[in-house]
Amino acid sequence: MPDPYEEFKEQPGDDPDDVLFNTSYGVRTIQLNRPKKYNALNGSMIRKIIPRLQEYQKSSLASVIIIGGAGPKAFCAGGDVSALASSITQHGDAGRADAKYYFGLEYKLDHLIATYPKPYIAYLDGITMGGGVGLSVHAPIRIATENTVFAMPETGIGFFPDVGGSFFLPRLEGQLGTYLALTSSTLKGVQALYAGVATHYIDSSVLANLTARLGELVFKDYSDLRSRLLTISRTIEEFNTGLPPSSPPILAGDLRAAIDRCFSPSTVEDIISALERERSSPHASQQTKDWAAATLATLAEKSPTSLKVTLRQMRLGATWDTRDAFRREYHLAAKFMAHPDFVAGVSARLLHKPPTRPQWEPSALEAVSAEDVEAFFRIEEGEEGLQLLTQGRDYERYPFEHILGLPREEHVEEVVRSGGLKRSRGEVVGQMVEGKEGQIGVREKVEEVLDRRCEVDEEGKLVWRG
Repeated sequence: MPDPYEEFKEQPGDDPDDVLFNTSYGVRTIQLNRPKKYNALNGSMIRKIIPRLQEYQKSSLASVIIIGGAGPKAFCAGGDVSALASSITQHGDAGRADAKYYFGLEYKLDHLIATYPKPYIAYLDGITMGGGVGLSVHAPIRIATENTVFAMPETGIGFFPDVGGSFFLPRLEGQLGTYLALTSSTLKGVQALYAGVATHYIDSSVLANLTARLGELVFKDYSDLRSRLLTISRTIEEFNTGLPPSSPPILAGDLRAAIDRCFSPSTVEDIISALERERSSPHASQQTKDWAAATLATLAEKSPTSLKVTLRQMRLGATWDTRDAFRREYHLAAKFMAHPDFVAGVSARLLHKPPTRPQWEPSALEAVSAEDVEAFFRIEEGEEGLQLLTQGRDYERYPFEHILGLPREEHVEEVVRSGGLKRSRGEVVGQMVEGKEGQIGVREKVEEVLDRRCEVDEEGKLVWRG
C-alpha cells in the first residue's frame, strides 16, 4: 500500500529553516521564513506545512493555528513562479511536469486550510499576493495591518488567479472580485478590510501581544468551531487601536458603482466597451473618468488569453464549491504551463532586470476565440485529477462570513428593508454596529453602503434603491 505522506517527505535540496514552527500554550504558529524572497512559497515549505497542520488537527493541545511571515515586508508575495518558468525554459516537458506537481501540492495545502476544522488565523502583515493569498483568504479569520498589500497579479504574467481564486473572488461583493482578478489592482491596509479580503484590522505593533493573548484562551471541549471563532474575534477587538486617520473606503460611491457596472458583462470586449463609455460619459465624475482611462491602460498590458480565461473562471467559479474550485484550477494550471504566455510573462516581468513588456501570443483579444477559452476548461479523457486531502467538509459559501468580518451589502439591505418598517440612517447604523459588538470598520462600511444604495424620503427614512 503506498504511503499517503510520501509526497510530503523532505526532499534533497529542501531548506530546513524556510518555515519555522512554534508553540505557545494553545497556539501553534507557522512562520514563513524566506524574507529575502518575500517569503515566496515553494515545494519545500509546503512539504513542511501540510504534515504540521495534520498533526495540529489531531492534537487536543493545539487550539489555534496562526500563520505569518518573517521580515518587515511580506506575509507571502506569491508562489515561486520564477523558478517554475526557469525550469520550463530549461527542461521543457519535464519542467512543465514539475510545475504541475508543485501546483498540485499548493492546492492541496490551500484546500486543507479552506476546510480546516480548527481556528486558523492569517496575519496579512505585508505583501500578500498569489500563493500568499491561498494561504490566507480561505482562513475564517484574516487580519490586515497598515502594512498589508493585497493583489492577484496573475493576468500580468500570463497566468490566472489560482489558489482558490475561483471560489474567493466571485464571492466578494458586486464585481469587486472580477475587477481585482482582471486588473491585478492592489488593496492596501484597511482597504483590504473594507473589500472583504480581511475580516479584522489591527496595527502591526500589537500582533505579538495578540498572539500571546490568544495562547491564553481556553475553550470548552464541547465548544464548536463557530463559538471558538467568535471568542477569538472578540479577543482581537481587545487590541483595536482605531482606524488609521483619513482612511475611508476607496472602492466606494460612484467608483464602486462604476466597477459593478463596467465589470458585469460576460466578455472582456464588452467590459472594455463599458469602460470606454464610462471614460467619455458626460454624467461621470472626473474621478470615475480618470479611473476608467487608467483601467483601460492596465487591461491593455495584460495577457489577452489570461484576461479571457480569467473572466470565464470568475463566472464559472461562482457556481463551484471549494472542492470543484481547486480540482478545476489544477487542470487550468496545467493548461497554462503548456501555453507560451506563462514563461513570457514571468520572464519579462520577474526575471528580466529591469522588467520589460511581455510578448503575448496571441497579442490581441480578438485573436483569442471562445473555443480557445473553453479548451482551458475542458478536462481531457484520462487526464489525472487532483486528489485532495480532506473529504466531506466542502461548501458553496464561506460558512462563517455572516458572523466574521464586516457586514456584507445584502445584510445591510436586510436591515433597511426588514419587517416593512422604515428606519433612519442612524437607526440602521446603530443596529449594525451593535450587532457586530462595535467591531472596527463596521460603521464606515455600513455608511458607505447606505450612501450608495439608499435615498432618504420626506420623513427622513431610508429607501433602498432597486
